[in-house]
Amino acid sequence: MSSVAHRKPVSLTIFLTIVLAGWVVLAAFPFIWTLWGSFKVEGDFFSKVDWAAALTGEMTTVETGGRFTGNGYEGAWIQEGFWRAAINSTLVCLFVVTISLTLGTLGGYALSRSPHQYAFWFLIIALVFRALPQITLVSGYLPVFFQFNMWGHLPTAIVVLIAINQPFTLWMLHSFFKNIPKDLDESAMVDGCNRFQAFRHVIIPVMWPGVITTGLFSFLLAYNDFAVTTMLLSQENQTMIPKIASFLGTTQTKGNVMFAVAAVVSVTAPIFVMIMVFQRQIVSGLTAGAVKG
Repeated sequence: MSSVAHRKPVSLTIFLTIVLAGWVVLAAFPFIWTLWGSFKVEGDFFSKVDWAAALTGEMTTVETGGRFTGNGYEGAWIQEGFWRAAINSTLVCLFVVTISLTLGTLGGYALSRSPHQYAFWFLIIALVFRALPQITLVSGYLPVFFQFNMWGHLPTAIVVLIAINQPFTLWMLHSFFKNIPKDLDESAMVDGCNRFQAFRHVIIPVMWPGVITTGLFSFLLAYNDFAVTTMLLSQENQTMIPKIASFLGTTQTKGNVMFAVAAVVSVTAPIFVMIMVFQRQIVSGLTAGAVKG
C-alpha cells in the first residue's frame, strides 16, 4: 500500500520526462550544431541566403568534393598551430590545479582544526580577495612582471591564476574538512600517528571526492580563462581560449572563422569527457560539502 501511495501519477511522469528531454535538447543543441558545422565550409555554415545550407552542405561539396570536410581542424591545429596553444593550456592547468590543491588542502585543514579566532578572519580576507575584479590583480602584478622581464611567459599567468583561485579553493576545502569529525584525527594520533600522518592516511581518503570536485573547479577556472591569459601572455604563448579569439579577429580572411569553430569543438570535447568520467566523484563531493558532519 505504501509503495502505491508514493507512486507518481503517470501523467506527471510523462510531463517531467518531456520537460527534461526538452531541456536536454535545448542545452545540447548549441554544441551539436557547432560540432556539425565544424565539418562544413564557411559558405554553408554561415550562409546568409539559407540556413539549411549547413545541413545540405552544397558549398562544402563544391569546394571539397564531399558533404563533410576536416579543413577547419587541419587549418586550426596545423596551419595556425593550435597544438601549441593546447600544450600551453595543459601546462597552465597542471600547475594551477596542483599548486592550488596542495596549498588549499593544507591551509583548509589547518584552518578547520584551528581553535583561534584568526582562522575566521583569515577566511573572510580570502573571500574579499576572491571578490575583487581580476583586472585589479593583473594591474597589480604588471609592474613586477615588467621589471623582471616576466611578461608574456606562462609563469606569469600561472601565478595570477593561482592568486585568483586560491581563496576559492581554500574556502571549499575548508568546508569539506569542517564536515569531517575531529574524532578521526584524535583516534589516528592515539594509534601513533602524528598530525601530518593523520591528515595524509586518514583524513584525505575520507574527503577524496571533495578534493576531486575542488580540483575540477580549479581546472575549469584555468582552462576557460580569457581575461588574465589575454593580458599577460604574448601571442606565441597563448592558451586555447585567447587563440580562438584571434581566429575570430581575422574573419575577413576566408576560412579563418571555421578555424575558430573547429577550435571551439576541440576545447569543449575534453571538458565533456572529464565531466562524464568524474561525475560520481563530483556529485559525492558536492553532497559531502552540503551535509554537516
